[in-house]
Amino acid sequence: MEQKHPLPPFNEETAKQKIQMAEDAWNSQDPVKVSKAYTLDTEWRNRNQFINGREEVQAFLANKWKNELDYKLKKELWAFKDNRIAVRFEYEYRNKDNQWFRAYGNENWEFDENGLMKKRYASINDLSINASDRKL
Repeated sequence: MEQKHPLPPFNEETAKQKIQMAEDAWNSQDPVKVSKAYTLDTEWRNRNQFINGREEVQAFLANKWKNELDYKLKKELWAFKDNRIAVRFEYEYRNKDNQWFRAYGNENWEFDENGLMKKRYASINDLSINASDRKL
């Protein structure tokens, strides 16, 4: 049986640990590595897209990082309770035309008893920025 520690219920320390692990995985830009933190039947809402299952997660992320170049993400704890964590995040990337963006948003996460994420709901807004305005 797959497990991804720390396991719920979360306290402040373990919630922050889970968030740091997610940040590190996403910054690796490795769709397979990232997908292993999610249940086989995970449900996502990412902006206006609905993604179901690890295979769709992997395809989504591979496409994302093909188009969002020089991606760098920072996440922080917003709230936690039992098997749920809410995070605030920002990330920066450039497109193929060398236009830089900073994306801001919030995610709500729900985990199963094995510490795998069952649900991920993300609300994200992008802001065009100059390369000289990058923070990450």
